[in-house]
Amino acid sequence: MDVDAYLARIGASRPAAPTAEALAELHERHISTVPFENLSVHLPEPIVLDEDALADKIVGRRRGGFCYELNGAFAALLRELGFEVTLLSARVFGGDRFGAPFNHLALRVDLEEPWLADVGFGRFARRPLRLTGCDPQADAEGEFLLLDAPGGDIDARHGGKPAYRLEQRPRELADFVPTCWWQATSPDSHFTKNLLCTLPTPGGRVTLADDQLIETAEGKRVERVLAGAELVDAYRAYFGIELAEPPTARSFT
Repeated sequence: MDVDAYLARIGASRPAAPTAEALAELHERHISTVPFENLSVHLPEPIVLDEDALADKIVGRRRGGFCYELNGAFAALLRELGFEVTLLSARVFGGDRFGAPFNHLALRVDLEEPWLADVGFGRFARRPLRLTGCDPQADAEGEFLLLDAPGGDIDARHGGKPAYRLEQRPRELADFVPTCWWQATSPDSHFTKNLLCTLPTPGGRVTLADDQLIETAEGKRVERVLAGAELVDAYRAYFGIELAEPPTARSFT
């Protein structure tokens, strides 16, 4: 991995040492510059869970991705910088129950205390969360709470609602390949239903959902429909993604 190129991609300096402060800076810059997006599912492009391929997509091609890609690449960067990182499987809460294992990838970073790092969940904490903290943790995205769950798991809650249930068993990137394939191909997957590209902003968030541009700032939400060159320009202006033509959602029925 070209660490300097990756750091330049997220606008970060090389930390002098692997500390909690350095982790927080890298985490916030990553989540604020590398979009959560599923364009590869619909273009279509192969999604390869290999550290070199992920770094090339995010750094070389200046794209984003979903959890397996973003957290997979971020884990590789952190290790290159001297951090001790473990990949963890999580089950995302789907409204009435937790989903299947491996439908989310998050990171444990061990320093003086363990931290939850997650730059691949869309709207989630902009800074790492204390993994063993029992008290509410404030963040720019709201209040987060990590609670003990059955079987030694940990429940991550955002704004009082469950986000996902985190397992503690260490995993390898290859363990997520089957579920990543399902997420990118199944008509039942959230990611095959529509195009999505989103980034937090200093005052809110900007999102492209299919042809709809959604901007929130200071609690105000503005929506407008884009078409043709407007979409291409929006991907470039808001997310730094260069496209030859506007993407369209594929049918997976």
